[in-house]
Amino acid sequence: MIVLGLAASLMAGLATGVGALPILFFKNIPARLVNTMLGAAAGVMLAATSFSLIVPGIAYGDAIRPGAGVYIVIAGMLIGAVFLDRIDNWLPHEHFAIRREGGATSTGKEGPESQLKRIWLFIIAITIHNFPEGLAVGVGFGTGDVGGGTSLAIGIGIQNMPEGLAVALPLLGLGYNRWKAIGYATLTGLVEPIGGLLGVGSVTLFQQILPFGLAFAAGAMLFVISDEIIPETHSKGKSRLATFGVMVGFVVMMALDNLLG
Repeated sequence: MIVLGLAASLMAGLATGVGALPILFFKNIPARLVNTMLGAAAGVMLAATSFSLIVPGIAYGDAIRPGAGVYIVIAGMLIGAVFLDRIDNWLPHEHFAIRREGGATSTGKEGPESQLKRIWLFIIAITIHNFPEGLAVGVGFGTGDVGGGTSLAIGIGIQNMPEGLAVALPLLGLGYNRWKAIGYATLTGLVEPIGGLLGVGSVTLFQQILPFGLAFAAGAMLFVISDEIIPETHSKGKSRLATFGVMVGFVVMMALDNLLG
């Protein structure tokens, strides 16, 4: 299970590079399309959080102590969200919508050097928030359910693709060559195997923490969805397509979880 969890989280992380590949053929991709893709990513994450993390987390908690599952999951989700909030505050970075957090916000027009710094802070943010996704995949395999872990890994991989594109496009606009931009996008996903190894190793060795681990990953992922992805899809107006993207992404992940689970 440890090997499977590590391999699955690695493949999900590499999907960020796959998502960046369209820049080999198109330099300008409509913002509406990117927002729709990000909306679909949010829908995938919402369904994965619900069906692959929260529901089994309650079930495993009840198996350990009848009636305690929901309370374990509530505690784990809140702690997972607070953990991401503290990371957001301790490490200066940029949100998807390119607004500063963790430091002072600059005003006025920016030169190329300042713009480059902001984009790299944005890339750091993507990297930070890929960690709980890898953790979720690892914990999913730690349950011993290969089908459920696989569906979660596929869903996270689908969700990572528009993030990879969101990283590569601004780098391309700053003059980076296409392959280098794809390379940097791929690197942002390589933190996922670290989270995956930690997640699957922990719950495999210590089965008693499995429901808490599932809930912690769920809380962290919900924080990313609400704080990062959905606000970006609404940041430039005309968000209706992104809303339908959320619906489609949710349905696709729900189907994957039931077909492979």
